[in-house]
Amino acid sequence: MKKILIVLLLILFQREATFSQSTKTQILWDNYGVPHIYAKTTTGMYYAFGWAQMHNHANMLLQLYGLARGKGAEYWSGQWLSDDEIEQRFDVMGRAAKLYNEQKPEYKAYLDAFVKGINDYAKAHPEAIGAEYKQVLPITSQDVMAHMIHVLYIAFVAGDNIYTAKREVRGSNALAIAASRSASHHAMLMANPHLPWFNGIFTFFEAHLNGPGFDAYGSTLAGFPVLAIAFNQNLGWTHTVNTMDASTRYELKLKDNGYLLDGAVVPFETRTVTLKIKQADGTMKEEQLVCKTSRQGPVVAEKGDNAMAVRIAGLENSAFIEQYHKMCKATNFEQFKSAEKMLQMPMFNTVFADKAGNIFYLDGGDIPDKGEGDFMFWHGKVDGTQSKYIWTKTLPFEKLPQVFNPPSGFVQNANDVPWTCTWPLALDYKKYPAFIAPGAHWMSGIDRNERAVHLVTEHQAITFDQLVGIKLNTGLETADRLLDELVQAAGQSADSLVKQSVIVLKKWDRRTDTASRGAVLFTQWADMMAMGSPMKNNFSWDAPFTTPNGLRDPKVAVDNLQKAAAMVLKKYGSLDIPWGSVYRFRGGGYDLPANGAPGYYGSYRSIYYGAPDKDKKFAAAAGDSYVAVTEFGPKVKAMVSLSYGNASQPGNKHVYDQLKLMSAEKLRPALLDKADVLKNLEEKEELSY
Repeated sequence: MKKILIVLLLILFQREATFSQSTKTQILWDNYGVPHIYAKTTTGMYYAFGWAQMHNHANMLLQLYGLARGKGAEYWSGQWLSDDEIEQRFDVMGRAAKLYNEQKPEYKAYLDAFVKGINDYAKAHPEAIGAEYKQVLPITSQDVMAHMIHVLYIAFVAGDNIYTAKREVRGSNALAIAASRSASHHAMLMANPHLPWFNGIFTFFEAHLNGPGFDAYGSTLAGFPVLAIAFNQNLGWTHTVNTMDASTRYELKLKDNGYLLDGAVVPFETRTVTLKIKQADGTMKEEQLVCKTSRQGPVVAEKGDNAMAVRIAGLENSAFIEQYHKMCKATNFEQFKSAEKMLQMPMFNTVFADKAGNIFYLDGGDIPDKGEGDFMFWHGKVDGTQSKYIWTKTLPFEKLPQVFNPPSGFVQNANDVPWTCTWPLALDYKKYPAFIAPGAHWMSGIDRNERAVHLVTEHQAITFDQLVGIKLNTGLETADRLLDELVQAAGQSADSLVKQSVIVLKKWDRRTDTASRGAVLFTQWADMMAMGSPMKNNFSWDAPFTTPNGLRDPKVAVDNLQKAAAMVLKKYGSLDIPWGSVYRFRGGGYDLPANGAPGYYGSYRSIYYGAPDKDKKFAAAAGDSYVAVTEFGPKVKAMVSLSYGNASQPGNKHVYDQLKLMSAEKLRPALLDKADVLKNLEEKEELSY
C-alpha cells in the first residue's frame, strides 16, 4: 500500500512539473466546470479567459454581443426590437468605439487578447456553436465594450427609468467580519449577489486567473473581460446593488418639433438609423428609427405632447478594465482603495476584507451632484422644462458614504441604505446630501439587512463555519418579529381551521429548509398581510434593526390566517406541507426540493420563485447566485457555489449541476492550489498566444 501511494505521488509531481515547465497557457477544468488558468503572460491569461467563457457559454455569449450591437431583431426575431431601439437611442456601439479608443495600451492589449480567445475558440470548435449564433462572429473589442455599457448602464443604472414597467430581482447580500470579531482573528468576507437565474446578461461565470503577479479567484458577469467579484491571497471584495440613483428620468414638454427649456424651444439632436427585423420566413423587414437627444439625455419614449429623456452618470468612464485589473492585483487596502478611487464602476456598494484584518464599506459609483432635492424627488419624474435640474458632475470619492474598521467589527449590505451598514450605526445620514440615499421612509418593511445584523450579533466572535451558516440560514426575520403575536391572537379564535393553523405554526422551526413544515402557511399569511400594512410601530432610527414591529390589527391578522389556511389546504391538501414539496430547484433535468425564501420575508437565504408550474409547484428563478465565503488567514480558504452551475452551453454537464448542493444547503471548497485542482481535474487545455 505504501509503495502504491509513493508511485501515485510521483506521478502527481511529474504531472505538476510538466505543467509548470510548459510555455503554453493552461486551462485546468475542475469537476464543477471552473477554469483555473495558468499563464506566463497577462495577455495570455486574458486570452484564455475569453476562450474559457466560450467553452461554457458560447451560444449565450454570442447572443449577448449580438444584442449589444443593437441587432437582435436582425439576427433572430422581432422580439428583440425594443431592445435594439434602446441600444440605438443611446448609441451604444458609438460610445463603445470611443471608449475602446481611450483605453491605455496595456489594457487595450488585455481586451484584445480576451476577444481573440473568443474568436479562436469559435474557429477551433465550430461544431460547438449553434447555427443561429455563428452569424455574430467574429467578435470585436467594440462588441465587448458595448456589452458592458448595456449591462452596467442600460440594465443596472438606468433600468428602472428606461423600462419603467419592468422589474427584475437585482439584489445581493454582502458581509465582512474584521479580525477583531473573528474567532480566528482573521478577517472574513461573504459574497452573495442575487440576480435572475435565466437571464443571460445577469449570468455569473466563475474562474481562477493566474498570471505574472496575478492570482485571483471569483466571478464576473458572462461576457465581461475581468473578474468583478473576487479575492486573492491578501484581500477580497464583493458588490451589492445600492440605493443610489445615478440616472434621472426627465419629463419633457414638446413644442414645434423641439422641447421647452427655460421658456424657450430647443431643437433635438437627431439621427436616423435603419433597423432590420428578421421575419418568420427568413426575409428582412426594415424600419426607420429617429433617435432624438435632448440636453437632458436620449429620448426613450414619447406620448402626446410629452417625452421622456433619461440622463445616465458615468457613461464616459473608459477605464473599467483597468480598475478591476488593479483591484485583483492589489495586495493591501491602500492599493485597493487607490483602484476604487477611479470610480469607473457606475454604481454598487463595495464590501471588503483583507489579510491585515481590515474591513471596509463603500456606497460607490457615480452619484450625480444634484445640488437640491431629496432622494424621492429625484427618484420619480423630474421636471424637464428647467435647466437647473440638469446635473453635470458627480460626487468625488471622498464625499461618498464609507466606513473603515468600525468598532462593531463588521459591515454588511443587503441592498439597504448606507446608513445601516453596521450596528451601532457608524454613518449619520443627516451629514450627507438628501439626494444620496433614502431616509427613514424607505425602511417600511422587514428585510435581509435586519436578518444579517441579528445573525452576526448573536456571536461575540464568529468562526468560519458560523459565517457559512449565516449565509445558508433559511430563517425568516418576519416570523421572528410577528409569529408570537399572531399565535397569541389566533389562540383566542374558535374557528377550527385557525386552531389547526396555530398547532402547525407552534411546531414550525421558523425556517424555510426543505423539510420545514409551517413555512408555506406562514408566507401565505404574510403575503395577504402585506397588502394591509401589518405593522403597528413604524421604523425608528433609535431601533433600526427591530422596527417596524407589532401587529397593527390582531383581528385582521387572525382573519387573514383563516383565509391563508383555507388557500393552503385547498392547494396542497395539508397545512403543514414541507416547504420543499411546494418550492423546487428545477433545471437541466433536476427537480429537487428547494430551501430559502424571498428576501422580503427577511430571509438571508434569498431565493425568489417564478409563477406556478403545471403541478402547482414553484421553481426557483432568482436570488442566491454566486456565493463565496473567504477567510484571510496565513493561507486563504474559501467555500463557494454557483447556484445554476458554471455553464449554459447545451450538452455541458455543468448546466445546473450545483442544484444538488443548493438543495442540500452546502457549499464546495474553492480549489486555490494547483495540486488540489489536479486532484479534481476534469479536462486540460493548452493554448498558444
